[in-house]
Amino acid sequence: MCRHLAYLGPPRSLSSLLYEPPHSLERQSWRPQHQREGAMNADGWGVGWWDPARRAEPARYRTAAPMWTDRSFRSVAELVHAGAIVAATRSATPPSPVVSTGNAPFVSGPWLFSLNGFVTGFRGPIGEHLRRAVSEERSVGIEGSADTEVLFALVLDQLDAGVPPPTALTKVTTDVLDATRGRLNFLLCDGHTLTATASGNSLFTLRGAGLADGGVVVASEPLDDHPAWEPVADGSVVVATSDRLDVVAVPSIGDPL
Repeated sequence: MCRHLAYLGPPRSLSSLLYEPPHSLERQSWRPQHQREGAMNADGWGVGWWDPARRAEPARYRTAAPMWTDRSFRSVAELVHAGAIVAATRSATPPSPVVSTGNAPFVSGPWLFSLNGFVTGFRGPIGEHLRRAVSEERSVGIEGSADTEVLFALVLDQLDAGVPPPTALTKVTTDVLDATRGRLNFLLCDGHTLTATASGNSLFTLRGAGLADGGVVVASEPLDDHPAWEPVADGSVVVATSDRLDVVAVPSIGDPL
């Protein structure tokens, strides 16, 4: 099913979100608390972060190894600091292959993208329908076979047309749900603003306190027991910067199953 998170705020180490909290993303990879389908997320993971002093595009690391076995990245995560971070751990939807090209976050230009969920029937006619909806320009950038990458291409088509991120995510979600069912918690970030949907899966926010002191965290699950974590209602869109957090109800993207 996957778990993901995003952070915006003062620079902090990757380790402070990925490994150190009592319910870190690493722990969620093998013992999630709010996951609605599946028991583990053992099919790889990835993380991306921005260093705007060096370039506008984010750096990204992905591997098909389970997060808890990927010991070599721990030392890197302790040294790398960033003010914008997106990370995800994956549970591949059968019969999807377990390969790094299937792992979020997906990247294009300044954007990182993740899906916590799945598209029902993607390996059949539904997948073909969605692929045909992608523009030729964005189709050539699809590297793997994951539903997430096709959905990202559809979101990018909307962004290319000048559609704001919240509207782009809502449009793709409603288009998918008009054709099939699924769980469609999206996460999209350009290093300055993050946009997320709650559509069939758990989502929480933390602003200005604890791990989000001076910033904001949006995550599939709380990373600790801080009382400031807030659940996001299904059928909502979250838009956040380091100093602002808005949650807007969009009933058309709720209750997809």
